[in-house]
Amino acid sequence: MTRASRRASIVATVAGVALLLSACGSGSSSTPSGATNPSGSAAGDGSTVTVAMDTPTWIFPISAPGKTQGENGIFIEMLYPSMYSFTLDGEHAYNIDEKRSIANIPEISDDGLTYTITLKDRTWSDGEKLTTKDIDFWYNLVLNNKADWASYREGGFPDNVTSFEIVDDKTFTITTTEPFSGGYFVGNQLNSVRPMPAHAWAKTSDDGEIVDFTDPQNAKDIYAYLRSAAEDPANYASNALWQTVSGPWKLTSYTPSGEVELAANDSYDGTDPATFSHVIYKPFTSDDAEFNTLRAGGIDYGYIPAGNISQRDYIEGQGYTVSPWYGWSITYMPFNFNHPKSGPIFAQKYVRQAMQQLIDQETISKVIWKGMAAPTCGPVPQEPGAAGTTEGCAYSFNPDAARKLLEDHGWAINPDGVTTCEKPGTGAGQCGEGIEAGAEMRFTLISQSGFTATHDMMAELKSQFGKLGIVLEIQEVPDSVAVSQVCKKDDPNCEWDLSFFGSEGSWYYPPFASGQRLFATGAPVNLGAYSNPEADKLIDATLVSSDESAMKDYNDFLAEDLPVLWMPNPVNRVSAYKSDISGIDPQDPMLGMYPQDWTRK
Repeated sequence: MTRASRRASIVATVAGVALLLSACGSGSSSTPSGATNPSGSAAGDGSTVTVAMDTPTWIFPISAPGKTQGENGIFIEMLYPSMYSFTLDGEHAYNIDEKRSIANIPEISDDGLTYTITLKDRTWSDGEKLTTKDIDFWYNLVLNNKADWASYREGGFPDNVTSFEIVDDKTFTITTTEPFSGGYFVGNQLNSVRPMPAHAWAKTSDDGEIVDFTDPQNAKDIYAYLRSAAEDPANYASNALWQTVSGPWKLTSYTPSGEVELAANDSYDGTDPATFSHVIYKPFTSDDAEFNTLRAGGIDYGYIPAGNISQRDYIEGQGYTVSPWYGWSITYMPFNFNHPKSGPIFAQKYVRQAMQQLIDQETISKVIWKGMAAPTCGPVPQEPGAAGTTEGCAYSFNPDAARKLLEDHGWAINPDGVTTCEKPGTGAGQCGEGIEAGAEMRFTLISQSGFTATHDMMAELKSQFGKLGIVLEIQEVPDSVAVSQVCKKDDPNCEWDLSFFGSEGSWYYPPFASGQRLFATGAPVNLGAYSNPEADKLIDATLVSSDESAMKDYNDFLAEDLPVLWMPNPVNRVSAYKSDISGIDPQDPMLGMYPQDWTRK
């Protein structure tokens, strides 16, 4: 969901969600090092690597609504790794990356209900041992503050847990309400679990004493204190809270809307200690600014915008390796079903169908995205790197069919102005329930600024939709996710009709491509408030069945029902990194970024 980055991703996990990378750079520099971590590996070789990335805006390892952008997930993972890390190579149980993970592969009871998990020997940066108490701490804060957790959906984790038991310092068990698919529960539920330092954080004020976090009220007070600290990014680098970490990096410098610097954690005892001494994330306000810096060789790891892909040979000639970053992702544009005026219009399936048939995904992918995008046909992503077409999709580009759908349902097409409802009512040939006479096909579309290809794509949509009198009033903003949060039903202050946040993919999935967080009724990243009982039923079926037909049935239904408009799915970015750096490729299709793996030759 993750993303979505300036997207929702939500992260996604990933999230989705999504990574937003842009930057200006200073090349590499040298800083003294020589510290050694307890595992005997050098904590950095004295060099710095600069990376194009938006400034992260969240540090607390419990995600918050509006803070699920991909850069936040990457930032948090560097400091506070999840209990499990994942890979899509198909060679590991439950897709778990055993080497990088903090815990061993879970043992699942014969009845499929109980997961027994054993932690590896790991240490916090202040020397305290990482134990099951730190998992229990995270769990109690989530359990008692779940309504404020961006990943929460009623009936999901932790509602689907009947017991959480600490066995000893290294082992704990989780028992679920019903048997789930192991791939789903491990990949999409346990993937959220992050150890947090109970010995340093289980307090309610800066100078407060450590309290019993298993007491529900204490858990609420602790959460409020930590969340308040996380809402003060200007003090991220100076707040002692964020200096106790378990990951391979520590935060050393943070400038709101500016650069972020991280240093190798000298106390890190995982199997993947950092080779570089420092990583600097540098933000940019536009593709053009980032690309000018890349052309000048002023950043170690940047990207080529879609509109500049023809300059690939030049960039390679400047000493860069160019590598498209394909994602386990989909791209889409939510309808706001709760909008007081447009909601009833979007509730009509024929309207959604007509709008989808006005999107020429194949041509947009080839021309505007320069072949660095592929059509999205439904909620289940294609294999990363697959070059897709709309062949076999539920919908293809068909303006004539779109016109007929609208005319057959009582709309007066006005290509030179705005199409209006001419025949209100719920009968055959009428506009549909809740649509008044004279209702206009005029919609506010919130889109991302700073992306040339996105801007050009919106211009194409505006032109194509306008041919049928569907007026798109496009508003470009830096963070379309934040501007397009879920509205209450018929909220008169709800101002957005459509939203696009997929300049590098809208949603990056965890290993299991479930729609639970995106398209289920009340789902945390269901920004448009789509709701369909049949969709809910099919989504639930994917969570408990290992039969591949369950996922196919879910995909086929939503692909046709159109909870959102399916849009061309671009690569996360066309990465360009200095050729003397190894370890970046292969790039993680779930949007993980692991600078500790990088080495300068």
